[in-house]
Amino acid sequence: MYRILLFAAIIACVCGLILISTKGSQSSPLPQPPEVRARNQELFLTLHAVADSNGHDSFAFNGKPVAPTLRVSPGDTLRIDYVNDLPKQAKGSCAISPCMDMTNLHFHGLQVSPNAPQDDVLTMTAMPGQTLQYTVSIPRDHPPGLYWYHTHPHGESHRQVRDGMSGAIVIEGMEHYVPEVHELQEQILIVRGQAISDNPQAASLLKRVGEPASICGGQSEAPEEIFTVNGAIRPHIAIAPGEREFWRVVNASADRYIDLQLDGQPLEIVALDGMPIAYHESAHPTRTVNHFLLPPAGRIEALVTGPPSRAHATLRSLCVNTGPEGDPNPGMVLADVVPGIPAAPLLPKSTTTLNPPAHKTIDVQAKEKSDPDFVATFTEDKRGFYINGQLYQPDSVPMRVAHVGTYEHWRIVNATQELHPMHIHQTHFLAFAENQRPITDPVWLDTVNVPVGGSVDVIMDFTDPVIRGMSLFHCHLLNHEDKGMMAKILFN
Repeated sequence: MYRILLFAAIIACVCGLILISTKGSQSSPLPQPPEVRARNQELFLTLHAVADSNGHDSFAFNGKPVAPTLRVSPGDTLRIDYVNDLPKQAKGSCAISPCMDMTNLHFHGLQVSPNAPQDDVLTMTAMPGQTLQYTVSIPRDHPPGLYWYHTHPHGESHRQVRDGMSGAIVIEGMEHYVPEVHELQEQILIVRGQAISDNPQAASLLKRVGEPASICGGQSEAPEEIFTVNGAIRPHIAIAPGEREFWRVVNASADRYIDLQLDGQPLEIVALDGMPIAYHESAHPTRTVNHFLLPPAGRIEALVTGPPSRAHATLRSLCVNTGPEGDPNPGMVLADVVPGIPAAPLLPKSTTTLNPPAHKTIDVQAKEKSDPDFVATFTEDKRGFYINGQLYQPDSVPMRVAHVGTYEHWRIVNATQELHPMHIHQTHFLAFAENQRPITDPVWLDTVNVPVGGSVDVIMDFTDPVIRGMSLFHCHLLNHEDKGMMAKILFN
């Protein structure tokens, strides 16, 4: 009886702390999207593209406007019937008018084939009333981690992704690289941008997320978006003081940066852009930071510790100066972090027997010292956004032909007055220099920030034969991509 009463008292105390911490912030528990798991090495679902009465687009799953989290293991097959139920007459505007309400899927970061029926965004496009059937084979040696899926129709990507047409993909097996995560509570945080420029409640929404009065980065324009986490504005995340958890965060916004910080607590990074740090550096499997810049499409997977019980802690994005011509990107609170028991239970771990963890150690010093094999220069003017002076068109020839089985030294040059994040489909790269100066702790990514008026040097890994085919690289500010800052690359 004594133990029962003690347990009840603890629960009451915890609940009281949650109420105290969230009072006045309009905070609600962090929502959890539904999960779909592979069974017998296959994951199948039907996903719909739908629009509400205001013309806002979204995914729909099992009759609800929500994007499920997809959990697969290396060697599994992902099958998706993607039904375009968008109206034939689109409301609103797109980067390329008129809006056609066409749509498709990109499996961002997955090292899979760019050919139909896999990660093909060039020839697989559904008009309203049509259905696409995807069959994506996850290689048996695919690195585990957080990936994501989103729409990628040229000219309409920005609108659809900003409306929330995105979801998380988890490739199981991170515990093979970081054993601690196997027993930890896992939180998946999908951070999106929500447009508020036409919302009469914009001022109160900005106040709710703690948008500061001071100007960020010298930009005087009012912010056009706020952040949501799993579709909620400033929810609360419950974690017991001192408890360790495994957080997986994706910046699924169409065009906003996140400088991620958990008040008073470091982030112990185990993977970036789905790639475990230990995959290439088994002796140094983690990196500890106080905050981390996530460009649009970037992901971070980190071990975190619950703040002290009396602390008022938040998960926030710090101000990001996007340059003289960039969009406002002020600091904002993403979520309140409160002491308590997480609403979501400890996720059951995959029972699939995985291969021993693979490690890939390569000597890139010679490539780093060599002249670039390819230079991609980002420019812009009032008519559009360009790579090497070329405006992307669907019938464009490949800008680069790369030989499968090789590594290439690329230099991405930003000749503009705003930040640009560069992403390449199908593969990862080692970002080793910024403004032609060595980066202290180089990391493997699939999306990298290119500084204003500067450059980034990377080593592209084109050694995987699975990637053979026509693919893309582009700026992941999707408004820029839609308006031309994208190019084809042929892997042969």
